[in-house]
Amino acid sequence: MSGAQVPRITVTDGPVLVEGPVDIDLPDGRRVRSERPVTALCVCRRSARYPLCDTSHRSRATKEDHR
Repeated sequence: MSGAQVPRITVTDGPVLVEGPVDIDLPDGRRVRSERPVTALCVCRRSARYPLCDTSHRSRATKEDHR
């Protein structure tokens, strides 16, 4: 086994949170790199910065809560 640190992934009602720098390989062949200590990955696909979360899910949740 290598000495590389295994990333910690947190799944909540919002984005998926990944600890540490991360490379994200997209289906179209592009690679997105984040150097942040924690990276929020969009799972709702509403983000203008997809695959990174821009909190667009919050406005949808607020509208649905007021029905």
